[in-house]
Amino acid sequence: MSDGVKDDIDRRWNDLGDFIREQRSIGQLSLRKLSEMAGVSNPYLSQIERGLRRPSAEILQQIARALEISSETLYVRAGILEEPTEGVDPIGEIRRDPRISEDQKMSLIRIYDSFLKENSMGSEPENSEPESSEPEAESSEAEEAS
Repeated sequence: MSDGVKDDIDRRWNDLGDFIREQRSIGQLSLRKLSEMAGVSNPYLSQIERGLRRPSAEILQQIARALEISSETLYVRAGILEEPTEGVDPIGEIRRDPRISEDQKMSLIRIYDSFLKENSMGSEPENSEPESSEPEAESSEAEEAS
C-alpha cells in the first residue's frame, strides 16, 4: 500500500473519530454515557474518537443508533460507503446548528423523518394541484371596493 493511500485511510479514521466526538458533544453526552448507550467499552470508544481503532460496520451502527444519526453517515465517513451524490446530510446539519435548542433540533429531525417516510410510501401531497384563484378574486373585490 502506498504512503498516500495509507495517509488517506488514516485521515478518514481520524475524521470519523472527530465527527463522532462532535456529535457526542452536540448531544451533550459524556464518553461514558455514549459508550453505555452504544454497548461498547469506554476505552474502545475513546480510541475510536482518537482515530486509533477502526470499528466494524456493526459497531458504527451501534454508535450511530446511540447518537440518533444514520449509520450511513458514519459508513461514509469511515470509507465503507461512497459519498452520496447529493452531498447533503440534513440531519447532521440540523444537529450542528448552534442557533437552535436541542429540543428544536429533535423536533425538526422528527418532522424531516416523517416527510421521508411519507414520500417513501409513494403518497402524493394532498395539495398537488395549484390552489384556486380565490386570493386573486379577493384582491380584485378589494380593488372594486376602493
